[in-house]
Amino acid sequence: MPHGPASAAAQGVGIGLRQPHYQAVLEGRPALAFIEVHSENFFADGGAALAVLRQARETYPVSLHGVGLALGSAAGLDLWHLDRLERLVRRIEPVRVSDHASFARVARPDGRLVHGTDLLPIGFNEAALDILAGNVMTVQDRLRRPILVENLSAYVSFADDSIGEPEFVARLCRRTGCGMLLDVNNLMVNALNADPVGAAGRCRDYIDALPHGIVGELHLAGYADTGTLVIDDHGSGVRPDVWALWAHALRRFGPLPTLIEWDTDLPDLDVLLAEAAHAAALLAMRAPVTAAV
Repeated sequence: MPHGPASAAAQGVGIGLRQPHYQAVLEGRPALAFIEVHSENFFADGGAALAVLRQARETYPVSLHGVGLALGSAAGLDLWHLDRLERLVRRIEPVRVSDHASFARVARPDGRLVHGTDLLPIGFNEAALDILAGNVMTVQDRLRRPILVENLSAYVSFADDSIGEPEFVARLCRRTGCGMLLDVNNLMVNALNADPVGAAGRCRDYIDALPHGIVGELHLAGYADTGTLVIDDHGSGVRPDVWALWAHALRRFGPLPTLIEWDTDLPDLDVLLAEAAHAAALLAMRAPVTAAV
């Protein structure tokens, strides 16, 4: 759901802009379709971080990706958080705004709210859909624009799940007018943890079950395989199976804005830009896929 004056330029490949790379990106201005930042890092009314983002916005379209809205929380939204996000959106005029299909806020028996520090998974049932849809509509009404909601890497499931995840996402998008941020790495992580045998096929089936027109951005990242559990750590290059699944998504949906996400064990900027260049070349061809060298 691109939005804003630079939306046409934001259809290619971008990177997540992280603090160690601020200076190199601002001075070198590498060829990128867009940059993506974590919204919460720029909620202050001033300071060095916001100044950096304003400067970057002069060169690149900016996608705001949040980790704190807790859209699946039955306790509702943090209105202070929403106020700050609205203020940042007005300042930056991002091409996209996104957050996760997760919860982090719960009400204690005494009525006090407790906020977790992680993206906790939601169930896939009617009650969870009602909660998520209500919170998404509140955010969209406040921001006066549709948002994208990302699928989560989750390490548990719930006994009362009654809706398949692709159907759940499709119904959310129909009800609210939001779009989906399809994190291809998260999809693969979940499938590998459920059962490595046939994981790629199950991921392709998931993508094929999504309606055309709801996916507004794709995320690529690396995962860590411990031998017993696959962890979505964003700490390495994109794996070959994720490149191949991303290629399938492109065949299914056509070219879509794609982000290279790398958040831990951050490499030199040149390594990150090489991943982005590889993705950009494949996106231009719309033909997959070999892993970047």
